[in-house]
Amino acid sequence: MLLVRSINLLEIPNTSSKRIADSATPSIQQPFNYQISNYPITKSFFPCRPIYNVHLMTTKPPVPPAPDPEEVSEWIEAFNEIIRQEGAAHGAQLLDALSRHARETGVSVSMQLNTPYINTIPPENDAPYPGDRAIERRLESMIRWNAMAMVHRQNKKDAGIGGHISTYSSLATLVEVGFNHFFRASYGDQPGDFVYFQGHASPGVYARAFLEGRITEQQIANFRHELRGEPGLSSYPHPWLMPEFWSFPTVSMGLGPINSIYQARFMRYLENRGLIQKTARKVWAFIGDGESDEPETMGSITLASREKLDNLIFVVNCNLQRLDGPVRGNGKIINELEAAYRGAGWNVIKVIWGCDWDDLLARDTSGKLRQRMEECVDGEYQAFKAKDGAFIREKFFGKYPESLALVSHLTDEQVFKLHRGGHDAQKVYTAYKHAIEHTGGPTVILAKTVKGFGLGSAQARNATHQEKKLSDESLAIFVANVQIPIPEKEARDGSPYLPPADSPEIRYLHERRRELGGYLPARNGNFTHIEAPALEAFKDSLEGSKGRAVSTTMGYVSMLRGLLKDPKIGKLIVPIVPDEGRTFGMESIIRQVGIYASQGQLYRPHDQDMLLFYREEKDGQILEEGITEAGSMASFTAAGTSYANYRVPMIPFYTYYSMFGFQRIGDLVWAFADSRGKGFLVGGTAGRTTLAGEGLQHLDGHSLVLSSTVPTCASYDPAYVYEIAAIVQDGIRRMYQEGEDLFYYITAYNEDYPMPAMPEGSREGIIRGLYKFRAAEKGKPVAQLFGSGSILNEALRAQTILAEKYSIQTDVWSATSYNQLRRDALGVERWNRLHPSEAEKKSYIQTVTAGMEGPIIAATDFMKVVPDQISPWLGGRLVTLGTDGFGRSDNREYLRKHFEVNAESIAAATLSRLARDGKFDKKKAQKAFKDLGVDTEKIDPARA
Repeated sequence: MLLVRSINLLEIPNTSSKRIADSATPSIQQPFNYQISNYPITKSFFPCRPIYNVHLMTTKPPVPPAPDPEEVSEWIEAFNEIIRQEGAAHGAQLLDALSRHARETGVSVSMQLNTPYINTIPPENDAPYPGDRAIERRLESMIRWNAMAMVHRQNKKDAGIGGHISTYSSLATLVEVGFNHFFRASYGDQPGDFVYFQGHASPGVYARAFLEGRITEQQIANFRHELRGEPGLSSYPHPWLMPEFWSFPTVSMGLGPINSIYQARFMRYLENRGLIQKTARKVWAFIGDGESDEPETMGSITLASREKLDNLIFVVNCNLQRLDGPVRGNGKIINELEAAYRGAGWNVIKVIWGCDWDDLLARDTSGKLRQRMEECVDGEYQAFKAKDGAFIREKFFGKYPESLALVSHLTDEQVFKLHRGGHDAQKVYTAYKHAIEHTGGPTVILAKTVKGFGLGSAQARNATHQEKKLSDESLAIFVANVQIPIPEKEARDGSPYLPPADSPEIRYLHERRRELGGYLPARNGNFTHIEAPALEAFKDSLEGSKGRAVSTTMGYVSMLRGLLKDPKIGKLIVPIVPDEGRTFGMESIIRQVGIYASQGQLYRPHDQDMLLFYREEKDGQILEEGITEAGSMASFTAAGTSYANYRVPMIPFYTYYSMFGFQRIGDLVWAFADSRGKGFLVGGTAGRTTLAGEGLQHLDGHSLVLSSTVPTCASYDPAYVYEIAAIVQDGIRRMYQEGEDLFYYITAYNEDYPMPAMPEGSREGIIRGLYKFRAAEKGKPVAQLFGSGSILNEALRAQTILAEKYSIQTDVWSATSYNQLRRDALGVERWNRLHPSEAEKKSYIQTVTAGMEGPIIAATDFMKVVPDQISPWLGGRLVTLGTDGFGRSDNREYLRKHFEVNAESIAAATLSRLARDGKFDKKKAQKAFKDLGVDTEKIDPARA
């Protein structure tokens, strides 16, 4: 390690040399190595006049000389003999033992995370190819053509409609080898493999399904035309839009990789809990090399190795190009990814060069070809495929005479056609076979390809992400090159090609899929529906806390504990928590059902002597994910879609710190909705004023705003445990008994207060979003107070203040879901608009507020926009109090006063509005602000 000191450069009498001195120099005559303008000089020191500052660099003792070449040769020869006699595995074990011994004896051994820039599997280990290569090549050409023609034709008749042709061009061989030989659709009566396709490659998947007869020519003609009154095709993999075809939305970068990891882990979870049979099924994830820059892609790869997920295979399509530029122009993305995955404990297989390179590498006795492979960066490799054979000969092979001589027998055209590994079916098949046979951990295949492969002038160009169509001439040339038997005019028009049903190609295609158990992708949303427990099963939650102060979070946990004991659905519940189970009071659940651990508990927990110790089991039921909201959401997705993927309807309850839910993992939530996921998200420690002390980054006042943007998410903000019980019971009924495609977001608070029993007749209002909780005690109410969550108690206190101090009578309502009220009202409003000749319908909010008197003051621990959702149907009566602005660190009393949602602020707002309406004296109203301690001149908390 270099030690850098700030010193003074000194002018000395002898102008032919310079010397330096440093006050920290231990000896005036001690020699030092130092450097000026990259010229090392060694001099002795003595006092002299300082001129200007430089930096002194002292170094470690010189590195010992390299071993004698003959000695090295002898060691290599001996090692080669061991491999010859005992095999490569034995050689690897020997090297591991030597490295371990070296480290134990204090010898520093450098860690090599990169292997040479050649294929991991040597040619002599290539597996015999089991298929008909000629037919498979013809099928691949047809699929390439139909994919390209689909996008081209659509943009020709509907300019700008979009689509992508280059990603699939680079991926075709990788997926076709899988379709023909590896991707199983079933294992007996059990579901088959899961395949997460690159989203931008969807045209190629559609093109194959067209040859299979699963997609019609009409659908091909309506690619990206879903609203024309005819069957169409969605832009990317979307289960919501194509619920019998796609299973996994993947086009949002990074979501496919993280979801596939947790899917593979959830598969093991179901197997270890005895809920599904153990099979050889795999989870395949096709990933772009540029996609690897997304944190979600690489962020959970250690989970896969830690859990020994040998059912997981990543295939990284290394076409060296992001959406609109090189992935690593100045480096090598394959080397970077290899180091990352190997360091994380994955089995890494590189597929860089095709079979036609094997002979060149075998004849590379000088090592110059390998050296050239190592020297070139990805920007150069991209340029080679964007040019021609003469350019490659000159710029790649031509740097060294030895490497140039290796291709002297090849024409420029042959040089240009030297394949990259990802376009060579033999190399891909071998890699896949090794991957599925690997045990003990996950595998990643790094396959080098060319973006836009085979698209002529579009090949390897940065523009290919936006390449929506080729010229008519280019299309005709492509058809001729791949020998698609269609007339030139149809080629120019982008007409799809479908050979006769009895052609060798179509017969082969169907035979291969029959052998593999059916067709993929395919989604089966049918499942055995669950009968929801009756509401009476939640008896403990419905009866209240008998005066004992508890939080809704603790009440929810108690309810969940009871559900886990249910003889019918208990085993189907999946509690998920990201590291804060004890924060939410889940110790009893941990003790009750255990935390899932694929290897069981290999240690004695420090708290085992306690009643509620930390218990991990191989068949544990809780998924405790650690500090990863993204990973937890991926588990929620795997569990919430298991009804379709495994035909087992699991019921996930994902409980998390509300602030770090939707705003942190919003893209994953949107994909969950796209996947038609079911389950319950529970935002613990909710509210901007209820979570005391935590401050700006932790106080949640907007998760309900974010959840309201997801079409299939039913959002609730309950104040009492019986409300949660009613919502959960109805949610299980709707999702798992009736089969509705929706999920729930429920807030839970950590403030303790007595929980009342469920009022008679309140069930419908709880579910629909609003019901009267407490009527005015004396006389007719002149105003209405709406409260939600913990702030309902502030509304109740305000009701008392108004009655006792100002003789104002009010009703108090519990608003459990403004979001549900708004959606119902919008639906009714739309129906009325579309049916002007029929009697007008009334929404629930209009019906329930029809007899209300006076203004409505709605207070929430969330932003004002949450209650404002229903303002269009209240005729200007609504006054909203909410928590717009950043949070603060303080207790609830001061937080609620600051955000103006405490009882005093609610009472003052009520009097102010009554005064504006001429129903209360204005001067008394103004004085009331002072009496109630409401500062009328302080800064708006929304801007504070």
